[in-house]
Amino acid sequence: MHIIDLSIFILYMIGMLGVGFYFLRKNTGTDDYYVGGRGMGSGHIGLSVVATDVGGGFSIGLGGLGFVMGLSGSWMLFTGLIGAWLAAVFLIPRIKNDSAFAKFLTFPQLFEHFFNRKVAIVAAVISAIGYAGFTSSQILAGAKLANGTFASISQGQALVVMGAIAVIYTAVGGIKAVIYTDTIQWILLLAGLIFIGLPMGYKAVGGWEAIQATLKPEMLRLDNVAGTDLINWAVTIIPIWFVGMTLYQRIYAARDTASAKRAWYLAGLFEWPIMAFMGVALGLLARVAADQGMFAYLGPENISATDPETGLALLLRTILPTGLMGLMMAAYFSAILSTADSCLMASSGNITTDLISRILKMDPGHPKMLRISQLVTLILGAVAVSIAYIATNVLDLMLLSYGFLVSGLFVPVVAALANQPLSPTAAMMAMLGGGTTTAVLGLLSAEAEGFPFGLDPEIFQITLPFGLDPNVFGIAVALILYVVGNVLFPKKQELTYSTSTS
Repeated sequence: MHIIDLSIFILYMIGMLGVGFYFLRKNTGTDDYYVGGRGMGSGHIGLSVVATDVGGGFSIGLGGLGFVMGLSGSWMLFTGLIGAWLAAVFLIPRIKNDSAFAKFLTFPQLFEHFFNRKVAIVAAVISAIGYAGFTSSQILAGAKLANGTFASISQGQALVVMGAIAVIYTAVGGIKAVIYTDTIQWILLLAGLIFIGLPMGYKAVGGWEAIQATLKPEMLRLDNVAGTDLINWAVTIIPIWFVGMTLYQRIYAARDTASAKRAWYLAGLFEWPIMAFMGVALGLLARVAADQGMFAYLGPENISATDPETGLALLLRTILPTGLMGLMMAAYFSAILSTADSCLMASSGNITTDLISRILKMDPGHPKMLRISQLVTLILGAVAVSIAYIATNVLDLMLLSYGFLVSGLFVPVVAALANQPLSPTAAMMAMLGGGTTTAVLGLLSAEAEGFPFGLDPEIFQITLPFGLDPNVFGIAVALILYVVGNVLFPKKQELTYSTSTS
């Protein structure tokens, strides 16, 4: 890696640390640390929401979809637009206009309000585990991108450096540092794609005529997608907008309902069409470059074994000159860090507010909780980096817990927000039954090389009907269990029990 590229990257990392330490002095309590003092505007929150949601996984994943499917891969983030706007219309007014939620810091606190304390604790554990695993995966994604782009940096070195930077500025600065760095990171990514990645990639492959001559026609159409893919994307992505701890923190952080709604509308538009088409277009250009033989220096064996999601890194590594390489990599690392820091804050908030404060019998707003929150964030970050460094197979299980979160929590939350029957037992049944269904089906339908626990895939592997995602079945099971639970354990009985035991 050239010294200029390295210098640009180092300056970027120092800048992110600077933002974190700036807000270290500004935070006076957990209200500042986790929800930004509840007075933030729509612009910063909107950019932070889209940076967190699109982030590293979708940024790299979109490139992979463009490499394999072409422009039709952009429909994946159309579900993000739908989810954002549905949340703006139905979720945000319900949360921001109810004074009962005015002091909330976390998502599981809603479960205590609507159901009972036991349900809230289970929701907090599920959410904390899911987001800790997601933090690890994002840091690992950044390390792999760095290793694929800069041959002189090992994956382990990149993981430690990126992980340390993200953990430190998040731990010391809290949600304000996260939101403001997200704004910077998203603008940097957008500028990098618009002014560097897309135009230089387009020129390098020879322009539109070369693209048409190289690719199959369906790669340039918007109908090269199966209905099953659309269903799976919708079931996976839309519910996140109703159960994501990272998103609830930003709703609480908004100064009022109108600001929060504007932020969500802005985030939806940035997801689709803006980021959706730019992401898949870069992946498509990487596919053209690969088919043209631009990656021949890797050798035929390496090319055939290349993961589609690494095509984007190879394209940038091949076409970008010194200086621009550093800027473009800073842009992509921005996307990855913007998701990692938000997920780390979410997991920290669950553990500190929903678990530790209960154990210590201390109000979440107590001054001592600020230092506890910072310490918990630091420890969680170190654990996330360690997991990504030594045991990547554990990440698969942790990401399954993220599916557990979506499948388990979506039905009870929607029912509560819609003022439907609110039996705590029914909520617990839906959370555990729906989430477990997704986790088990996800494990048993995994690819053979990733099959869990050393089991023989020829015996235990299953194929889900119609190619549907495990989340489809998990949410369906959760809905059935919630309805049955409300019949068997009606609201009146459960509320009396909740009051007597809380």
